[in-house]
Amino acid sequence: MIRKVLLTALCVVSFGIAQAHRPLKKVIKKPSANQPAVADSTQTGTAFYDRIPLVHDVLGYAKKYLSSRYRSGGSSPKGFDCSGFTRFCFSKFGITLPHSSAAQGNVGVEVEQEVARPGDLIFFKGHSSRSHQIGHVGMIVEIVGDRIKFIHSAWNGGVRYDWLHASYYQRRYVGIRRVIGG
Repeated sequence: MIRKVLLTALCVVSFGIAQAHRPLKKVIKKPSANQPAVADSTQTGTAFYDRIPLVHDVLGYAKKYLSSRYRSGGSSPKGFDCSGFTRFCFSKFGITLPHSSAAQGNVGVEVEQEVARPGDLIFFKGHSSRSHQIGHVGMIVEIVGDRIKFIHSAWNGGVRYDWLHASYYQRRYVGIRRVIGG
């Protein structure tokens, strides 16, 4: 296991050095009628790990608010709802998200669970697992094997970590979207 991690790290570092000469390109996606502009810092033809500093910064910032209280409609450290929390964290780094989990479900690029990465948004149905509408959002912070850990603001505990494999979240899982480098 340690050999695998070290080999992966060596490959990432080697690839990053080889790609360092490429210019950074800043792209602002034009908003559609129902979607705000989203800042997208990417390098042409580079891998996800070349953008890891932004992902690391967003997740580090989000972790500062662990245990903050839940507040319906909240989008500040005084209290967050789920989409207010993701919007607050991403806005610190120039990425604009709408203030509703359903609207955030239309931002960025949809990705399959098998290729999800830290920094991706993860979406769930609301209180009813029979609903077909997005009602909750969080940010993926870690992937261990096939288990996805995410941070979110939950009505019953405020900002905290949870795992997708927990039955409550499995029944309500809707999808994942990449807003950083999508």
